[in-house]
Order: sequence, then structure tokens, then C-alpha cells
Amino acid sequence: MKHFDYIIIGSGQAGVPLAFSLAKHGTVAIIEKKHVGGTCVNDGCTPTKAYVASARRMWDAHHGDDLGIEIQKPAKANLQKIKDRKDSLVHTSRNGITKSFEENKNITLIRGEAHFLNNFELEVDGEKYKGNKIFINVGARARIPSMYNEICYHTNETILEITEIPEHLIVMGGSYIGLEFGQMFRRFGSQVTIIEHNTKLIGNEDESVSDAVAEILKLEQIEIVLDAKDNTVTQNDKGQIIVSHNGKKITGSHILLATGRIPNNDTLHLDKTEINLNDKGYIEVDDYCSTNIEGVFAIGDCNGKGAFTHTSYNDFQIVEDFLLKQKSKKISDRITTYGLFIDPPLGRVGMTKKEAQKKGFNLLVGHKKMSEIGRAKEKGETLGFMEVVIDADTKLFLGACVLGVGGDEIISGITNMMYAKQPYTVIKNAVHIHPTVSELIPTMLEDLKQIESE
Repeated sequence: MKHFDYIIIGSGQAGVPLAFSLAKHGTVAIIEKKHVGGTCVNDGCTPTKAYVASARRMWDAHHGDDLGIEIQKPAKANLQKIKDRKDSLVHTSRNGITKSFEENKNITLIRGEAHFLNNFELEVDGEKYKGNKIFINVGARARIPSMYNEICYHTNETILEITEIPEHLIVMGGSYIGLEFGQMFRRFGSQVTIIEHNTKLIGNEDESVSDAVAEILKLEQIEIVLDAKDNTVTQNDKGQIIVSHNGKKITGSHILLATGRIPNNDTLHLDKTEINLNDKGYIEVDDYCSTNIEGVFAIGDCNGKGAFTHTSYNDFQIVEDFLLKQKSKKISDRITTYGLFIDPPLGRVGMTKKEAQKKGFNLLVGHKKMSEIGRAKEKGETLGFMEVVIDADTKLFLGACVLGVGGDEIISGITNMMYAKQPYTVIKNAVHIHPTVSELIPTMLEDLKQIESE
């Protein structure tokens, strides 16, 4: 049995920086069953945002006339070239991480799937390893309902490998992953139908956001089917996918399953350990990412405390801080923030208006349409709005969203204010660059409306 001071299972956005940090203090084994870099590098942020950028180029090509630019038509998406560019970005990141591992004398990269033998011992392809401390960073994968077992389907991973543009892509699931892929493939030239079992898209958002996102997608001739709870899915002898709902049949050439994510903890043989899982299969952790077994930690998507690259990286920061016995960082200090990377994008931080009302806050709400913002009009991108939710008693931001041009970047200004615990008047009285979209935030804050709690 080989012994290490630290063993990390999975090389995602928490595991990689942790490996380099721990290597300063002892020997580190990092186990990876597939590609180093985790979801973000291989199947998530890097490849999908590369595709989003290509899809935006297609949108620009078809909307030049709006700004007086005559572009020869028809523009055509070459999915092979789009994929090649994506692959180059992915491989550069992946190879850079691998090379850094190989150059560090205290890090050993072990290829294969890890199975626990007990709390601190593991087996990988017949080899046994023991660690003084164990860090689980195995991430999550697409949830595949059993009803799709008899058909050919795509997930967020496999659809990034196709080289022919689908004639008609059916997307099962109207949340973040489904909407991003739906819009990008519509822009590439596919007919797209998004099917969602809830009565609105991205169900955890306020109605105003969900409705605005739906309108944005409909303007691009994306069909949206809501409240689709009793679907049947079949595949005919021509390979076509048929989704039946309330007597209506939707026939597509391809189907993408974007019906949620599940943690990869089921691959670890955790039944051989005393590590606790919750009822959804996530590893239970405390505020410092520590499991119920002292010396065993769960970081990243597998602990259910976040599903983003930035939360995974923050888990690394929390664990590193904990191991240094400072305990100045913890999960409960984290403010929820994320983006929906359709075009225009959504930036979100903190509570929605509905969440804040349910929690009993007396609210001040500011709202500004993008169509009222000079820079958005000058860019020819006036879809969406910005909205802030403020505690009327403390004058602190409770949450905000910016759905519109630059929204994924603009939201950071309010995120910083929330971490600084500063009242909204600081931004209201600030002088911003003109002409920008964000300069209208102070203007919005001068016209707040009072809303009572529910």
C-alpha cells in the first residue's frame, strides 16, 4: 500500500489548486478517472462559452443591417471548425494542468477510478493507497431519467462532440444548461424546441426574469413548451425522436437532456466508509467542507453547497484556510451569485424578490428597462432589464439581477457592495463612466418603490 500525506479524488476547480497548496506541506496524490480540469475545463465553462462566442458571431452576421452594416448572406456555421477551436482551448488548459502536476515533485497524478476500502484507504485499478487526509472532489454529471434509456440522447458532454448541426434539436429542460445550448444551436442553424415540466423557465427566478428570458428566446424562433409533465419519448426506425405531450407530438432529429445534475459520489463505494450522505446523494459537510469523519473533506459539486466553478474554487479557499487553522472563511459567508449565459446574459446575486418577500423583509425595489438605457440603445441591444432588492430597514442590498447587455459583468458591482455590507446609497451617490450600461444603476436607485413582505 502506497502512503501519501494527502489524497485528492478528482482534479476539478477545487482539487487542482488544493493539490498545489498541499504540495508545499507534504506528498500529494491526485486521482483522476478521466480528464484533468474537471467539468469547467472539459465539459462546462471553457467549451460552452467558446460555443456561445461562435453563436454570437452568427447573430452579429445576421443583424448587421440593424446598425447599417451590409453583410453578405447567408452566413453559415461550420460546427467542425467551432468544435476544433473549442478542443484547442480545452486541450491547452488540460495539458497545462497536467504539465504542472508532472513538474511538481510532491504531486503524483494517478489515473483511474477511486474506490474507498475504508475511511482513509482507497483502491485504483488494483493498487491501494492510504492518505492522512482525504479530499473528495468528484463533481457531478447529467441526470438521466430512466424513460430515456431506450433512445439515443445527448448530454452537455456528448453534444459538444458532434460535428453536424442538428436539423431539429429538442431540449428537455428549461433551465441554465438547456437554455444556453438551445440558443447557441438555434443560432448555428438548428430548429430548436425547449420542453420544460414547470410552468415557467428557470423556475427559481422571479416571474419577470423567466418571462423576459422566454421572450428573448422566442424572438429567435425557439419554440418553448411549458407545463409538460406527462411526456412519452420514443425513437422511430429513421432515428427521429418523438416527444408526445397532451396529444401533441414533437419530432426532432436530436434530443439533449438538461433535466438536472446528480453527484458522482455513487462511484466511490462510500458504503465501505462511515461518510454521511444526505437524501439527495450529496456528501454532508460542515461550514468548512469537513465531513463527519475528521480528516475527510468534500469539495466542489459533490457536497451540494454550490454548483459553479466559483463556489468550487471558494471551497478550496475555505479548506486551505481551515488547514492553516485560521477558520476565517466558511460556506455560510458565501453570497449566491451566478450567470445565465444566453445572449443577452443574466447576472444574479443574492435573493430574488420573491425570496426576500417570503422571508419577511420590507423591501425597496428598483427597476430599469434596458430599452431606457442610452448605451444599450446605441449598441442596438435593448432586451431585458436590471432590478435591485433592498432591505428598507437597513438600506443594504438583498439581491439584484441584470438581464441584458453586459449583465454577467455588471452584477459584480452589486456583489462587491453586498460583501462589503455597504448601503445602496454608496452606489447611488457614485459617479460612473458615461456612456455605459452600469451608469444607470445610480439612476435606478433614485427611484425605489416600497413593497411589503408577504
